[in-house]
Amino acid sequence: MLEQIYYDKTDEIIASHGAEQASLIPIIQDIQTEYRYLPSELLSYVAEQLGINEAKAYSVATFYENFSFEPKGKYIIKICDGTACHVRKSIPILERLYSELGLSKEKATTEDMMFTLETVSCLGACGLAPVLTVNDKVYPAMTPDAATELIHELRGA
Repeated sequence: MLEQIYYDKTDEIIASHGAEQASLIPIIQDIQTEYRYLPSELLSYVAEQLGINEAKAYSVATFYENFSFEPKGKYIIKICDGTACHVRKSIPILERLYSELGLSKEKATTEDMMFTLETVSCLGACGLAPVLTVNDKVYPAMTPDAATELIHELRGA
């Protein structure tokens, strides 16, 4: 169960958008921005406050790939494995990041909640391949060594 402060913040978010069904997506986007994931308890709470059933709220939240029910790290790293990035060697970068961060396909977030590593099909920057983003900031023409350096910089930040 979440602390009351989570519900208080959710009430503020709901108030800023209006407690109507049409506001569901912007409300849950703001909740995810606030907490870096969408706590299921808050999704149920939002559904109740907006007068919609939980199943509808969950169907919306699970339809969009952008919503996550799992806590994410302070830095969300997305590495592209689309065709352009793949042929320009994105997999060695991914493997280096797995090694550097102690992560794997099964474990995406570090224990200290500092990093989450995800692969995506496309970041829309094929001409800059191989590409990764950190909290939506694009890092073009990456190499395994550059990725390691980036992790060290972020740890020091």
